[in-house]
Amino acid sequence: MSTLQDKARELQRLHADPELLLLVNVWDVVTARTVADVPGTTALATASHSIAASYGYPDGEQIPRDLMIEAVGRIAAAVDLPVTADLEAGYGDVGGTISRAIDVGVVGANLEDQVKPLADAVRAVEEAVAAGERAGIPFVLNARTDAFLRAGDRDPAEVLADAIERGRAYLDAGASAVFAPGLLDEPTVTALVGALGPRKLTLIAVPGSLPLATLQRLGVARVSYGPWSQNVALTALADLAADVNGGGAIPEGTRRLN
Repeated sequence: MSTLQDKARELQRLHADPELLLLVNVWDVVTARTVADVPGTTALATASHSIAASYGYPDGEQIPRDLMIEAVGRIAAAVDLPVTADLEAGYGDVGGTISRAIDVGVVGANLEDQVKPLADAVRAVEEAVAAGERAGIPFVLNARTDAFLRAGDRDPAEVLADAIERGRAYLDAGASAVFAPGLLDEPTVTALVGALGPRKLTLIAVPGSLPLATLQRLGVARVSYGPWSQNVALTALADLAADVNGGGAIPEGTRRLN
């Protein structure tokens, strides 16, 4: 794939394909190249939490936008696969942030609603979609609703209804898919897919999540791993340090991947 248009079209196709799109999130060039080289990898997704952490910033748009754009641009330039970036809530300038991400080679993005008033959240989606249209590419906007993450003690039925209302509004505004992070059970996922349509819902895998085979059967479009891929890597690093400090050695089977 040599052009942004080609990569964007491929990322759109991967979301619509009956096969569940699996994205192990990356946070720098070496992780991007490592994951891209694994057979079966068809696209890459960045994790904002992981990128921020790698630079010493907490999550939640604390990292400067310029630094985030530089990071995702380096990742996009390092691989020949489509790259979708987690751009949080757009850093106070949704259209400008999406445009800058496209300029550095990104063809899709997550955009958080932070359960803002629906009209404001829809307007942000429209701004992101318009940025893709100005660039002349079928940009893959994965519009995220935080309804489940910020549910608190609200009635679960009310939370589900809110997520569905928001998801439908984002799709109507031009989003390619709706991202509903949280530890969701099968009835909830079934209801979301039924309301949004097959292969329009994207989820994050967390400890205790439904099996991938179940999510594919239910019609989910994609599953990503957010900061958990970084936590897997950091767990291995912490275990190595503990083993070495205890007189151990590099684990058998460790491969030279860079």
